[in-house]
Amino acid sequence: MHDEFNPATEASEAEDESSGLTRRGALTCMVWAGTGLLWTLSGGVPKSLGLLGDALAAVPTGFTFLQISDSHIGFNKPANPDALGTLREAIGKVKAVKSRPAFMIHTGDITHLSKPDEFDNADQLISEAKLDVHYVPGEHDFIDEGLGKAYLARYGNGTKGQGWYSFDDHGVHFIGLVNVVDLKAGGLGRLGPDQLAWLADDLKDKSDSTPIVVFAHIPLWTVYADWGWGTDDGLQALTLLKRFGSVTVLNGHIHQIVQKVEGNMTFHTARSTCFPQPAPGTAPSPGPMTVPAEQLRSMLGIASVEVRTGDKPLAITDTPLAG
Repeated sequence: MHDEFNPATEASEAEDESSGLTRRGALTCMVWAGTGLLWTLSGGVPKSLGLLGDALAAVPTGFTFLQISDSHIGFNKPANPDALGTLREAIGKVKAVKSRPAFMIHTGDITHLSKPDEFDNADQLISEAKLDVHYVPGEHDFIDEGLGKAYLARYGNGTKGQGWYSFDDHGVHFIGLVNVVDLKAGGLGRLGPDQLAWLADDLKDKSDSTPIVVFAHIPLWTVYADWGWGTDDGLQALTLLKRFGSVTVLNGHIHQIVQKVEGNMTFHTARSTCFPQPAPGTAPSPGPMTVPAEQLRSMLGIASVEVRTGDKPLAITDTPLAG
């Protein structure tokens, strides 16, 4: 754990403070890839309950949903020559959850090259979980000749713009955002004015006490600007969300666990089901990180989120495929 931010993010500190979203709140915590942790959140303060073991076998007492991310079906490089196989293992973990989750979200990069057979193979495997699945795209899902046409034809029904949408479940308001269109220089994500205007309208009638869960592919906060690990206009979205008492932001893209808490907001990125990426600044560039075969599955995994009624804590459980 670290209580300091990477220098690459320090330049935006003053801007964040002027908006009321300080990067240094009562507690800031980042967890890089490794053994899964169980987190609870109560009164805006998170607490790590330690290493997972077989946490997904436990019987939850509240409403539970799952997150998977970055399946990259079609990837076949040395970092993982069998992306279908590791996704199959992840879905096996999902099917083994003792108490059936309400649904699953996939936070993007379903495919590696946006090819029809890659989407077909992903759909076939993910459907074996027999859960409703809510998707947002990754940049790898928008690289077909139609710039996302293949993704939207499959998953865009009922969405707005280039695939953003919201829904309510068990008193929680869920918002799926798209920040992989018109990427900024260096790869930073971007929401754009149309989506931000839609978000403001979507939130205007929600009470401050409504629990909010936002999910998008690229982190909405700046993890590491040099590698494009952040969203250029993400602060505008976070400013719209800061009035709510409980906000959880779930992302993928960086293929490792990172957790940060600022007051009433918890930010969490998930592992990939395909390959790990290096921690910020520890390699010349991001991208697939090749590790010994016996270590790979300890760096891939899924996440389970339990939302409890009343003032009960929200828990995020990260579970590796092995280890």
